[in-house]
This record gives sequence, structure tokens and C-alpha cells, in this order.
Amino acid sequence: MNAATVNHQWRIAAFPQGEVRDGDLRWSESPVPEISENQILVRNIYLSLDPTNRLWASGEETYLPPLKLGDVMRGSTLGVVEKTRHPRFREGDVVMGAQGWQVYAVSDGSDVSRLPRDNRLPLKAYMGVIGSIGLTAYFGLLDVGRPKAGETVLISAAAGAVGSLVGQIAKIQGCRVVGIAGSEEKCRWIVDTLGFDAAINYRSGDLAQAISRSCPSGVDVYFDNVGGDILDAAMGALNLYGRIVVCGLISQYNAASPQHTFSNLTHFLIKRVRMEAFIVLDYLARAHEAYAPLTQWLQEGRIQYRVDIMKGLENAPAALAKLFDGSNQGKQLLLISDEP
Repeated sequence: MNAATVNHQWRIAAFPQGEVRDGDLRWSESPVPEISENQILVRNIYLSLDPTNRLWASGEETYLPPLKLGDVMRGSTLGVVEKTRHPRFREGDVVMGAQGWQVYAVSDGSDVSRLPRDNRLPLKAYMGVIGSIGLTAYFGLLDVGRPKAGETVLISAAAGAVGSLVGQIAKIQGCRVVGIAGSEEKCRWIVDTLGFDAAINYRSGDLAQAISRSCPSGVDVYFDNVGGDILDAAMGALNLYGRIVVCGLISQYNAASPQHTFSNLTHFLIKRVRMEAFIVLDYLARAHEAYAPLTQWLQEGRIQYRVDIMKGLENAPAALAKLFDGSNQGKQLLLISDEP
């Protein structure tokens, strides 16, 4: 088959035990599918790599139905409509959805949304600030965490796609912001470039002591992307009526069994802390509330973002691995075909 008629895909070959390894995903090719009435053919341009990909590959039910062996690996995508027999879509429309780890996908239109393109913004921005990552940061912090001006906000994975935005939004709200990251370079970036008040390298020394030094007035809101020992250390620093926003648990996703060790639950009780988890899907109906301020802050230079782009669908497993070894720089994307 030639390039004009072949569709490349990654499919689930085995449910991973621990880290995703060679053989868990299978590279495959098939003819580019034909479309029927009320369908569109989407050529995916960008694939988003997210920690939740590891959960989706597990074969277990999450907040979405479980994938089965042989299924195309699930993933969030931005693409262009190549063919259409659907009254709501035209060729050339740019759409977002969850079309998976493949170059071409057929949709009936119910699982994609057409982008209201702003030519002042690059397409990659819609996979970050003006997309699910921005919605996650915006609603997770403001709706779940509810910070007040003058409060201290502590963030784990603070140099990551979500954490870096959370910190900048917290600064806009008038908060003191402290980020936890995994390297000195990432710590310098969130302080020197993004304007965080302080940063902690969790690989350097006693984390609980470092949090205490960087948050002398305690922590009012802890935005958690990690779980495990970092969550436990943050729990011990929370103020009266503190809030924990549970956005992700990346430290747990590759574990064969739960690794939670909470020694600070007594402090959690004494301080009457509220801990609440959320999924960005909960807020899709309210997405319009976030788009305007996020776009304005971006255009005013009040928020910045960093995108780590690899090329080629064949590199999707390697791109996913970067999220778990900490080598990615900001939002991890894969460019799998040319922009229109």
C-alpha cells in the first residue's frame, strides 16, 4: 500500500504490567477507511501524550470504558477533515477529539468538536492552553481549589503541562506560588520564566523540610498531579481548612500495587482539610467560561507555555515514556502529519 491509502496505528497487544514495554503495543497498518453518509474522515495532525494514557492501556474501567486487546490505543488528537459526507463539517475544518494513536480516523461527528480558529494562535496552543490542559488547570484550581488572594498554593509536577499553568493562574489570582519539580533546570524555569515565588527539587533532600522552608506560612491549596510520598509530605504542611486538588497520580500509574503511604492523616484530620478529585470531562459543558480568560492571558503574555514536540506516529511509545521518566519539557505532543 502507498502513503496515500495506508493508515498506521498503534493497537493494544497486551495490558502493561508496570511500565509500558515493547510488545504491549503493536504497530499496524490498514487501508485508509472509507466514509459513509453522516461521517467524516479525519487526518490527525497532533497527538497528545498524557499520563492517563497509561490508565487507558490497562484494560480496566476508568472514567471511560476499558479498551480491549486489539483496540487502537486511545489518545486525544487535533486533526483536519479530509473528506466529509456530514452536513455539519466541511473539508479543511480543524477538529479536536479522541481519535486515538492513528493517522486517519472516521467519525460521525459526535466525538469531535470543530475549532473556532483564531489565526493569532498556533494550532499547538489548542492542545495546551486553549484545550484540555488549560481547562484542567483553570477549573481544577479555581473551581475545586478556590484560592484567595494572599494564600499559598503548592503544586506538584509544577513544570509539567498542567502544573505550569496552575501556578501562573494562581499568580494572577494574587497567591504565593511554590512549585515542586524534578530537576534544577525545571525549578529555574518555573521561577525565572513563569514567575513562581519558589521552587523545590523533590530529588534534593528532605521534601517535608523543603516545603516548610518554602511555605513559611503553611499551604492553603495543594494541587496534586503526583500522589504517593509527595502528597503525604504536602499533607503535613496544610493550614486549617486547606484544600487538596487531586488532578493526577502519576507516581501510581506504573505500580503493580498501590504505593500510598500516608503518615500525615492525623494532621489532615486536625486541620479539617478538604480533598477533592476531578476529571476535566466534568467541565466540558462549561469550557466556554475558561476559553476567554485563558486566551486573553495568553495574548497579554500573563501566561506562557512550553511544548515538547516529537515527530512521527512510530515514536508514540517513546513520547509517552518521557512523561514517566521526567525528561519531557512541558506539554508532550507528537506531530504525526503536516499542518494544513
